[in-house]
Amino acid sequence: MIRFDKISKVFEDGTEALKEVSLTIPAEQLVAIIGPSGCGKTTLMKMINRLDIPTSGEVYVNGKGVSSIDAVELRKTIGYVIQRIGLFPHMTIEKNVSLVPRLKGWSKEKTAKRIRDLMSMAGLDAQQYFARYPLELSGGQQQRVGVVRALAGDPDIVLMDEPFSALDPISREQLQIETKKLQHKLKKTIVFVTHDMDEALKMADLIIVMRRGRIEQISTPTELIENPSNDFVKNFIGIERINRNRAVGKRKLQDLVPFFDQDRHTPCLEVEEDLLVEDAIALLENEGTRCLLVKKEQKELGFVTQSVLLRAILEIEEVS
Repeated sequence: MIRFDKISKVFEDGTEALKEVSLTIPAEQLVAIIGPSGCGKTTLMKMINRLDIPTSGEVYVNGKGVSSIDAVELRKTIGYVIQRIGLFPHMTIEKNVSLVPRLKGWSKEKTAKRIRDLMSMAGLDAQQYFARYPLELSGGQQQRVGVVRALAGDPDIVLMDEPFSALDPISREQLQIETKKLQHKLKKTIVFVTHDMDEALKMADLIIVMRRGRIEQISTPTELIENPSNDFVKNFIGIERINRNRAVGKRKLQDLVPFFDQDRHTPCLEVEEDLLVEDAIALLENEGTRCLLVKKEQKELGFVTQSVLLRAILEIEEVS
């Protein structure tokens, strides 16, 4: 769990980047921070691994103030993925992704198993990529390696600063899906900064909307669409997007079969294919239900989560 307690940040030129921000980020969830340029979202995220220091207030990770932890030791325990990828160009892919485990003193056997497993989960063949150098890979492949490197040391927390914004739409979509799958499998706490509302709606379990150094709303994607807290949030999401998302709620789950996930998330509730999307959303908002197993005459069609529904809704509205 990550807790921000009355965090303020004033830069040397007098700019107030954050104004007494207090919030809690729950463990094992993917949390997106979003807002206009200059709202303080990246500054807030960087407080977690001490890449930025608050003017006042404290950040707590699992109950311990980060100001009392050595910065180098802290960063060994927190994965970090940035837009520019940040791979070392003179190192092979194998050396890049094994860097943190080596710094933590892991054995060669443990390191090898960890990074091979992660490469496989990220859709990369270790045998094919280990001997290559970053510049020999496409932007999407490099970014996948960046995600693997961030996870290699088995951190509880991973920070992502607009990691996919420079990629082409196809690579971006693939990495959004892969990152979400990795988060479900590995149960990491991911704090994800983005300026893209569609990306936040597709990926996040929880969305933090910021403006001018303050929190405007903290909600699940569905709650954000259904109940924006004020006119700023409503306009930032977009009236058209809200209306289209609500209209799709009257469809049945059978209309969304191509978007279904084939990976089970627990706990899971069994439902029939003729269930309305809006009713499926209501079920998923109930505490303790993370997914729905959709059936047709006892045949399993696939699994539905909030992110699956929102991805389907967003893609449907692009076509309509």
